[in-house]
Amino acid sequence: MRHKTAKIMLVIYLIVFSVCAVNPYSRTVWWAENIPIILIVLLLVVLFRYFKFSPTAYVLMSFLLILHTIGGHFTFERVPFDFINDLLGSSRNQYDRLAHFTVGFYAFPIAELLLEKKLVRSKTVLLLFPVLAVFTIASVYEIIEWLYALSADSASGIAMLGSQGDIWDAQKDMLADGLGAVFATALFYVYNVTMIKKIR
Repeated sequence: MRHKTAKIMLVIYLIVFSVCAVNPYSRTVWWAENIPIILIVLLLVVLFRYFKFSPTAYVLMSFLLILHTIGGHFTFERVPFDFINDLLGSSRNQYDRLAHFTVGFYAFPIAELLLEKKLVRSKTVLLLFPVLAVFTIASVYEIIEWLYALSADSASGIAMLGSQGDIWDAQKDMLADGLGAVFATALFYVYNVTMIKKIR
């Protein structure tokens, strides 16, 4: 089942990538947004030879890959998301917050790897490390976005940042990442509570 789910999600990603590679709003932004995602996909393909995550983990990891690829096509502030924005009463496009929330879903496979490979002997570390890892990755990514915005032309830099005029955008993005990680770790606990209780 792990083999099948991983391959299905990879095919779905490749279809979305192919469609979204056609006439993006900005090719420069498209490359900037897609390179990190392509690297994640390549990493997962390489890891597949050595460790296979659960079907749930592969599905959760696919959310970011797909949402981010779509965001790269339109640029995040231009993704058609009016229904949700109107529902929330927001003048700001909240699509990027949703994508950031799914970054936190990677806490699930991180915890799964720690548990199945018996890399930790503490329940506290098992459940805290994935959340802290996501927060760390989120902060590093915000720094990379900032550095890109400084080096790129102003239009591409602003599109990449996706702050939409919010001076606290980076902090809110990191919070969304972290909340996604808390959600994913809680889900992981529910799915694996029996194994987790056996840790001594």
